[in-house]
Formats: sequence, C-alpha cells, structure tokens
Amino acid sequence: MMGRFSRAIAAVKDHTSIRLAQRGSLADLDVAIVKATSHNEYPAEEYYIQHILTLTSDSPLYVSSCVNTISRRLNKTRSWVVTLKTLMLVHRLLRDGNKRYAREIFCATRRGTRMLNMSDFRDTLRSSTWDYAAFVRMYSLFLDEELEYKMQGKSGAGSSFALEENEEEEQVTEREEVVVPVREMENEQLFARITHLTQLLERFLACRPAGEARHDRMVMVALYTILIQSFQIYSDIKEAMGELMDRFEYLALPHATKVYNITNRVAKQYIELDMFYDWCKSVGIARTPEYPEVEKISQKKLQAMDGIVKLKSDEAKQNS
Repeated sequence: MMGRFSRAIAAVKDHTSIRLAQRGSLADLDVAIVKATSHNEYPAEEYYIQHILTLTSDSPLYVSSCVNTISRRLNKTRSWVVTLKTLMLVHRLLRDGNKRYAREIFCATRRGTRMLNMSDFRDTLRSSTWDYAAFVRMYSLFLDEELEYKMQGKSGAGSSFALEENEEEEQVTEREEVVVPVREMENEQLFARITHLTQLLERFLACRPAGEARHDRMVMVALYTILIQSFQIYSDIKEAMGELMDRFEYLALPHATKVYNITNRVAKQYIELDMFYDWCKSVGIARTPEYPEVEKISQKKLQAMDGIVKLKSDEAKQNS
C-alpha cells in the first residue's frame, strides 16, 4: 500500500493529468479515462467506465481518440496501479464497447504503437512491487493473445474479423464470417482452433498472482474477469479435443502424431488448470458452483494413443 507521501504525489499527478485532459478537443472523454485509471488503489468507479462506453458507442472518432489516449497513458506511466487499471479498462472496452475497439487496438499494435506489449514493464515509483508488475505483464499478454485470436482466429468458432488492408489508407474493414461447427471443420481448421485456444489457456495460467499480489483487491478484480473467460476457453478446448479424439484412429500418421502431441500438452494444462481453480476457490474468486469440473486426461489414455501412433508408423514403414 502507498504511504502518505506517495499518496500525495499520486494525487498531484492525477490532478495534473486531469487539468491537461481538460484542454483537449475531446476533454470529456480524456478526463473520464484519467479518472478511470487514477493512482488510487481501488478499482475504477463504474460511472467513468459507463461514461466512456456511452461516449464511444457510435462514434469512430471517439473510439480512435480513446485508443490514442489509452496508448499514451500506458506509455507514460510507471505505476503498476495505473497500468493495471488501464488494462482493465481496455479489457472492458473490448468486451462491452464499440466493435471498432478491437480493430483500432489491433491495428495500433501492427503499426508498432505500444498498446498491449507490456513485456518490459516495471514499476519504478516504488520498491517491492515486483509481484504486481509481474501480474500486469501476464495480464497484458493474455489480452494480447485474446485480441489476436479474435482478429485472426478464422476457425469457424464464431464471428471474427477479416483484415482487408488498403495500401494507401491502411484501413481495416470488418465482415462477419460464416460460423462453422467444430464437427464440420477440416482437420487443419481444427488444428488451428485448438492451437489458438491452448495458447490462450497458457496465457491465463501464467496470470496466477504471486507474493503480495495474491491479496490485492485490484488484482483479484482483474483476475475474476479472466477467470470467468477461462471457463469458456476450457469448454471450447474440451469440445475441440472431443472431435479430435473421434477422428484420431482414422487419421494418417502425420495428423495422428499431431493430435497425440496436442493431447500431451492439454493433459499438462488441465493439471495446472485444476490447481489454479482450487487456489481461486480457496481465496473466494467466483462461486464454487460456477467452476467447471476439469476432466483430466489419464496416463492410460496417452499410452493407448502412443501405441496407435507407433502402429501407424510401423504400417507406414511397411508400405514405403
């Protein structure tokens, strides 16, 4: 927690930021962003989040300005509190805001603007903030992976965005994709989907807080949001893995080997996920009935799959 002197300095910084924001052409938006990402160690007031959502609900200009302001906020601050609250705002905007947010943030990242790349973030204002900074870095990686999946995951999982870049204007347009049920996907589509999902789950698992961050209110609020998302990620992985298992015995050797390797990875992730869920339950994040029952992949099943892969390999050698 901040000491009295640190709180005074933080208050001055917030006051200065608000005064500067009031001079801008979109002052109401900029001020709301500053107030939603202030230095005080409490989650943002819902009023400011709703105000930002309302202002940007049907205005491309406001969306673009909001993304630019957030980007500057992330670039300038050295406070883990401000950074985390800004990332939480980004998460909320991606989830509940104008659909244009995903495109704006994705394109900003492609153009080299630092948005969700917080891999080198350090809190240089206070000592003993390593655990908090580590959570910030992992949380940003999760959001970045989620955005990548949403923008480029054309695996038929639902509506996604097609990128059509105009060489002169570098504009990105949106179109709805045809929804392809998992059971109707081609093998390569299914492999692409499971690869995206397992990578997203890996990012979630890395968000388990350590040290003092395990008891921080803001960290718990941010973690709750991605925890709820992980339930759907697990469900989607389970569905895709079920389809891969149904096809496994009928696949040619290269694809069967790929499924076996994927299953090994998922088996390890499920063990970590179950442990993470147990910890989340122990500290009271979400109600226990909300959690899915993680159906672990047994060693016996992996051994059976390994035997089938070896059999396919022997058959391939005999036929060559």
